[in-house]
Amino acid sequence: MTAIRTGLGWDNHRIAEGRPLILGGVTVPCEFGLDGHSDADILLHALTDALLGALALGDIGMHFPDNDPQWKGASSDRFLVHAAGLTKERGWTIANVDTTVILQRPKLKDFRNPIRENIARLLGLELDQVSVKFKTAECVGPVGEGKSAEAQAIVTLFQ
Repeated sequence: MTAIRTGLGWDNHRIAEGRPLILGGVTVPCEFGLDGHSDADILLHALTDALLGALALGDIGMHFPDNDPQWKGASSDRFLVHAAGLTKERGWTIANVDTTVILQRPKLKDFRNPIRENIARLLGLELDQVSVKFKTAECVGPVGEGKSAEAQAIVTLFQ
């Protein structure tokens, strides 16, 4: 019998002027970015948490504390690759990942394939195993008011 696990991840960060907007390891041209200790890539943070959750290994903050200076400005690629390595070490295989970025603006549709390609590369997956969706918050709440951005991710693992 095949063992299956599912992990769920979520992240949010405040909008910040003067920072790059990095989503899924791809820099999106924009007049603002997201505030955070690392590069504030909410999509890779949510995906990292989803993998760690599926493995019952806690969350991103346990592995990469935001009060540790070594992670200041770090690329979130490192976090995701670490979680993917833990997945493989424990004998699990990633079946697929499904993600959603919630951001009022800018429109992100032109960045879907580059983000999918980067996530697939980082995780050693085929492109059809990686889903990236974009939503607005319909002008509701902090995301809709342009104060923050969110990302959600779910992963399915098998053994």
